[in-house]
Amino acid sequence: MRLRVPFVSALLVVLVGLTACGPPIASPTAPSPPTLAPLSPGFDLDNLINDVFDPQPGERVLVITDLPHGDLDDYEGWAERREMAEEWRSAFKALEGEMGISAHPLLTYPATGAHNGPLPDEGEMDGQPVRFEEILADSNIVVALTEFSATAPLAESTQRFPDLRVASMPMVGASMEETALAADYAEVARKAHVLRDKLDLAEGARIEFATGHEMYFDLRSREAHADDGQLHADKEGERIINLPSGEAYIAPYEGELEGEPSRTEGMIPVMLGAELVVAIVEENRIVEVIGDGPEAAEAREHMALDDALRNIAELGLGCNESAVVTGNVLEDEKVTGMHWAFGLSEHIGGTVGVDDFSDPGLAEHRDWVYPKGGAIEIASLVLEYADGTSEEIIRDGEYTTF
Repeated sequence: MRLRVPFVSALLVVLVGLTACGPPIASPTAPSPPTLAPLSPGFDLDNLINDVFDPQPGERVLVITDLPHGDLDDYEGWAERREMAEEWRSAFKALEGEMGISAHPLLTYPATGAHNGPLPDEGEMDGQPVRFEEILADSNIVVALTEFSATAPLAESTQRFPDLRVASMPMVGASMEETALAADYAEVARKAHVLRDKLDLAEGARIEFATGHEMYFDLRSREAHADDGQLHADKEGERIINLPSGEAYIAPYEGELEGEPSRTEGMIPVMLGAELVVAIVEENRIVEVIGDGPEAAEAREHMALDDALRNIAELGLGCNESAVVTGNVLEDEKVTGMHWAFGLSEHIGGTVGVDDFSDPGLAEHRDWVYPKGGAIEIASLVLEYADGTSEEIIRDGEYTTF
């Protein structure tokens, strides 16, 4: 999404739960490296690195972060994120002798200005330009602590480079070192796999929101995935995770098979400020946005920017019990509850990619989160299976399966 659009700001703060930007601070074109502050008390980054990545001798590690520039104003949270990138890179560097790994210098690049938009051709490392393609080809582990999500383009990179695995951390905050990043990742993985297996078997998901609106997600012809916090060298399947982790997710069927339209349809309510706005969905596409207020008008304007934005791209289930609702989607979507997304889906097993957008700058995958205790909760989520049986896995915002 473009910044400085009123509807976008509302989505960031209310729908998606991304951290609301504080007062902007000076935005030099190439900010100086921040002064490192101590890691959060009690947080063991070395232990997390071992648990999540299990680095192997000879592996090369790359930490990347994006920089404010032009109209993309810096602010305290973004500066903190760049500081975290320095800390994480330093932690990998300190493990070189013990683990036999090597850590590249920190790679920075001008922020894209859009979540999951294409990465630039070049970044900067130790003051020198470097081509993204070349440095990714020379890396085994990539950790992306960014303002704007790079998950989609980095997922594509893991398909081109079979030795590459990626942890994407858009909008991560230091406070997460006390909550979701400090989780028991063995338990996170267990729950994520249970939910993944259920989504994988389901042909559909029938959802009732606390507002009374109902929605059906068509899950046929799709494979579910677990963002389980495990990114070891022998990981099978998708070699990209979000960190902090703790969700199962699936791209709904988008109607790409001839003569077989998608059955995804219904009404999805969202709260924009004090205004209830409802998205009307038919055949996996947002066909109308209902609401009489200014927020609904801005939502309609945003959907009109590109037809590919109307695609229903994801159904997700969060399961990290250490995660808390903070207003940051990276953590909020890991809290007990459901989320869904519009836009890009190719990177999670769907069919809509960057090429389906009229302008690559409009390409995005945007989550809308419904956590326990949120403005709108999930009253009921029922999975429907091919054998005709069904199972309610969420009741009043809580899982019934754990």
